[in-house]
Amino acid sequence: MRIPQAPKPRRQLLCLLLVLLATFSAGVLAQASLSAALDQYLRVQTQGLPGKASYTVGRLDQQAQAAPCNAFEPFLPQGSRLWGRTTIGVRCLAPSAWTVYVPVQIKVAGNYLVTARQLRPGQIVSAADVFTQNGDLGTLPANVVTETAQAIGMTVRNGVAAGQPLRSDLLTAPWVVQQGQSVKLLSSGAGFTVSNEGKALNNATDGQIAQVRTSSGQVVSGVARPGGIVEVAY
Repeated sequence: MRIPQAPKPRRQLLCLLLVLLATFSAGVLAQASLSAALDQYLRVQTQGLPGKASYTVGRLDQQAQAAPCNAFEPFLPQGSRLWGRTTIGVRCLAPSAWTVYVPVQIKVAGNYLVTARQLRPGQIVSAADVFTQNGDLGTLPANVVTETAQAIGMTVRNGVAAGQPLRSDLLTAPWVVQQGQSVKLLSSGAGFTVSNEGKALNNATDGQIAQVRTSSGQVVSGVARPGGIVEVAY
């Protein structure tokens, strides 16, 4: 028994519909895989941010959605950061190599420090100088101070007006040796340690190099340590 075939125009229409369906399905799968790769990358990368992170992925490139890809590799482009409005790159590794860039908005709800009064250069930050405020860290500089312990006892590098978010680059570690201070020189070598006195010629934080003039007028360099000590190794 011979089965009648559909008329040629109908067969052509059926083939066209199958092609369109296959193309649409491939595009949906590519979009889903690309979205899943981005979501996985962002969930992992935002875990270490100082607060509760949330993100919104912008509109995906239409060509990238339709292009076949078996393996995606998201990455952070040079100059971008996982903070505020940013861009995430995604590479397709196979079957063909291509790259797409996706706009992303990252919000980080958390605490940060604000200056309670004007801070002067050289001032030591106390608990009364700052207060904690909650907000979206994604709208602030990445180096905003988020914990009180990161500021208390630090020295103000440049003046800061009252009511400003406090940034870590505006602070420096306190001086352990100050210019003009009498310091103890601890000189050590193979099997010996000698103690001497001198005057510091510069300010230095813990671990920085301090120059010291001894009572004999000799200038030596050593590593500044808390308590007005300068270690000189031979």
